[in-house]
Amino acid sequence: MLEKLFIITAILTFLSMIVEGQEAKLNETAPDFVLKDVDGKEFKLSDLKGKAVVLEWINFDCPFVKKHYESNNMQSLQAKYTEKGIVWLAICSSAPGKQGHFSAEEIKKRTDNHKAKFTAYLIDEDGKVGKLYGAKTTPHMFIIDNNGTLVYAGAIDDKPTRDPKDIPNSLNYVSKALDELLDGKKVSTQSSQPYGCSVKY
Repeated sequence: MLEKLFIITAILTFLSMIVEGQEAKLNETAPDFVLKDVDGKEFKLSDLKGKAVVLEWINFDCPFVKKHYESNNMQSLQAKYTEKGIVWLAICSSAPGKQGHFSAEEIKKRTDNHKAKFTAYLIDEDGKVGKLYGAKTTPHMFIIDNNGTLVYAGAIDDKPTRDPKDIPNSLNYVSKALDELLDGKKVSTQSSQPYGCSVKY
């Protein structure tokens, strides 16, 4: 019995190592995924190859997310870069019953109220994609270049506060990285410590 238990434990450990090996890593191909938006339309990351993609982990009830939406900071970034051909995907990994998990109707209402400019709001209620990317906070930002390589992971900026008054004096890592990509340059700051509410897996 103990021998069987040992074998099962060893197998599970091996499988977990395989899964961990598939997690997103900087300067490697971003893990593929398929998620649906509020209307049930599927978005597959690999279908977007050839375009730069921003992944924004979102929870509309998180005070740190509110900082960037109520100030119009996030929407301004979304509008600026989607107009330049960048795909911007907001992803919600809140589990059913947890903060940030809403019905499709409520998501549409809040998206409209905020005048959000993301390409799509994707639902990841089982948390698989969030865990695949190691998303820890809302917001937690990831940038994938047009070759499908993960080139940035971290905070939106260098002011880890809830105060929107800090935004004008912050260094926006996402904007800086996207401008560098658009200019054909290498992203100079590829990672930073994310801040915000914990993702409600």
